[in-house]
Amino acid sequence: MLAQEVIRAKRDGRALDAAQIDSFVRGLVDGSWSEGQIAALAMAVFLRGMGRDEAVLLTRAMMHSGRVLAWPDMPGPVLDKHSSGGVGDKISLMLAPLVAACGGYVPMIAGRGLGHTGGTVDKLEAIPGYRTMPAADEFDRIVRTLGCAIIGQTPDLAPADKRLYAIRDVTATVESVPLITASILSKKLASGLQGLAMDIKCGNGAFADTPEMARQLAESIVAVAAGAGLKTRALVTDMNQVLGHEVGNSLELLGAIDYLRGDAREARTHELTLALGAQMLIIGGLAADEAQARAKLQAALDSGAAAERFAHMVVALGGPSDLMERPAAYLAAAPVVLPVPALRAGRLAAMKTRDIGMIIVELGGGRRQPGDAIDHRVGFSAMRQLGEVLAAGEPLAMVHAADAVAAERAVAALQAACEIGEATGAWTAPALLQATVG
Repeated sequence: MLAQEVIRAKRDGRALDAAQIDSFVRGLVDGSWSEGQIAALAMAVFLRGMGRDEAVLLTRAMMHSGRVLAWPDMPGPVLDKHSSGGVGDKISLMLAPLVAACGGYVPMIAGRGLGHTGGTVDKLEAIPGYRTMPAADEFDRIVRTLGCAIIGQTPDLAPADKRLYAIRDVTATVESVPLITASILSKKLASGLQGLAMDIKCGNGAFADTPEMARQLAESIVAVAAGAGLKTRALVTDMNQVLGHEVGNSLELLGAIDYLRGDAREARTHELTLALGAQMLIIGGLAADEAQARAKLQAALDSGAAAERFAHMVVALGGPSDLMERPAAYLAAAPVVLPVPALRAGRLAAMKTRDIGMIIVELGGGRRQPGDAIDHRVGFSAMRQLGEVLAAGEPLAMVHAADAVAAERAVAALQAACEIGEATGAWTAPALLQATVG
């Protein structure tokens, strides 16, 4: 089938059939479609859209473009969670062991940072010895014995998506709801899941910056997943401020350890962890309703069972056996730590959350180019939350940097990204959960 004829059909607004979509996905994998042809079809989809049936066909074809995992004879449901990307979002680190402690099995294949958003794999690679690319049989064994393993995407899992995304990233076609849907779900379906909870971030720190786009993406993912045979529920959640008190790879990992140990549980982070975990337990038949699910999750936290699962997972994947007891002994600290003083007294009224994510990139905690090395040490800790009242000079956060010059730049940039208003008058905290779909 000629590539140009498939492109022409979509350019003219026609729905693609299974043969046309299969031809496109084969071309992605075997190289018979050029980068220009792939870019042309991506732009045609961006401009013309895709119907649900088309999106299901594309998702399933991309899913089958490589190895598809299977989990026969599992004693419990195979579940996962995925976030569309945020700043300070460390939820996966806590949620995988937490759901495993409640009877689920979580083969979490996570991603690296993208643009201004952090990546779970980058955070885990701050742990000395932790292997994010274990052999397939080892991954299978760890999930079966411990209930969870968090690793990176292997080259043979949905390889069509890897090539398509790389081209979309440089052709201004990332923000296409059907293409985002197929990208996420092809990898999750290839992971052999029975249930998925989606966290669709919405706000100035998310790819979906309006409630309308976030709701559209959530509805698309839930509907296409159903069409492909995967039970999915989506939460639309707020990303108009940093999630939690830490941003940056090692710092977020420390925050996750504190959370699992019960040393510190920031309210919004805790609420989102319970909300997503509850959806996973309900989808997997491990709880009858949200109240029961939340009680079960809280019990797994309070008993230390979730922390124990995380510790065992780290050891199984090559990390130190006493990370939970002595995280500071293993997670490298930045040589320069400075306060970020508030420029005036008042209430923290708003954050430019995307800008804060980009400050982390500038510090070296994210990538400008795909092959860039990550400085796991850098970031912000003790981030203040919206609504908090500060005195002039009181720290908005602590910046962790590789040198004094980078630290001073980050101080000025964070001050510019935070809006301080009047402390008087009523304050209504922004809602964390905006909608539930599915």
